[in-house]
Amino acid sequence: MKFLKKISNSTYPLIMKIAKLTRSGNSIHENKNQKDAPENFYSLTGVLNNGEEISFEKFKGKNVLIVNLASQCGYTPQYAELEKLHQQKKDIIILGFPSNNFGGQEPASDAEIAEFCKLNYGVTFPLFKKNDVTGKNKQLVYTWLTDKNKNGWNDLEPKWNFYKYIVDANGNLSKIFPSSVSPQEIF
Repeated sequence: MKFLKKISNSTYPLIMKIAKLTRSGNSIHENKNQKDAPENFYSLTGVLNNGEEISFEKFKGKNVLIVNLASQCGYTPQYAELEKLHQQKKDIIILGFPSNNFGGQEPASDAEIAEFCKLNYGVTFPLFKKNDVTGKNKQLVYTWLTDKNKNGWNDLEPKWNFYKYIVDANGNLSKIFPSSVSPQEIF
């Protein structure tokens, strides 16, 4: 794993620079019409990687950044950026959702993912149980994020690991950022 981290950390700046220069994958989607979510975000629940179920009601009144994660991806160094944001901006809740939907880049178990994140990036933000973020078996929160009948405007699923969704303090999906946008550029 240390070898993978070293490769990932050394190629990440190049990946981000190329994305900026070519504007490849930099499409940011916004709730421009300020549509309210027909289905309440705060009614959702999720299962943390330790098996504990939590209600999203506890995030009411806060901006929430939801990110699908993978430990063997070129964007994996964003774990460090997400943790930095988590430490610096206490008014933003970061929720990490590991998945193996893209390129098989998260083959690890929940326990292995938690250990990897803690050892390599010092992650302290909540990590949820590894599960799908695309397709018919996706997690409830990703069903809400990708169904305009639930969130008010968006039907797009994540296209790769480290897609970022912002739910505002009122529980409305406000923006979607692709993998190539650094978490540090969002807030």
